[in-house]
Amino acid sequence: QVQLVESGGGLVQSGGSLCLSCAASGRTLSNYGIGWFPQAPGKEREFVSAITRSGGATYYADSVKGRSTISRDNTKNMLYLQMNSLKPEDTAIYYCAADPLVSDYGDYDEFDYWGQGTQVTVSS
Repeated sequence: QVQLVESGGGLVQSGGSLCLSCAASGRTLSNYGIGWFPQAPGKEREFVSAITRSGGATYYADSVKGRSTISRDNTKNMLYLQMNSLKPEDTAIYYCAADPLVSDYGDYDEFDYWGQGTQVTVSS
């Protein structure tokens, strides 16, 4: 099975940028659809972005559309989420998740493999 490790989180001021990374090991990342699912304190995990196995299709929640870009480098087994114009409401632990068979990329229940998360904190 694939193991996932996120990095790149941190403390940033409102309007700033971060690039989150997700490193995969154990299996070839190209076999998996990947998503990013942040979870804020006291809230449910939610979908923000996903990308198909080949990278041919990407998906974004309305909350991040236009200010975030998801990408993957299957040769390096890496996934990225570039986030710009960050807002305090983006504050959450960001998890990357993978699954070889995904029909609904917006549903976190479709993903079986999860990283430990990376904290993103946006100050106002």
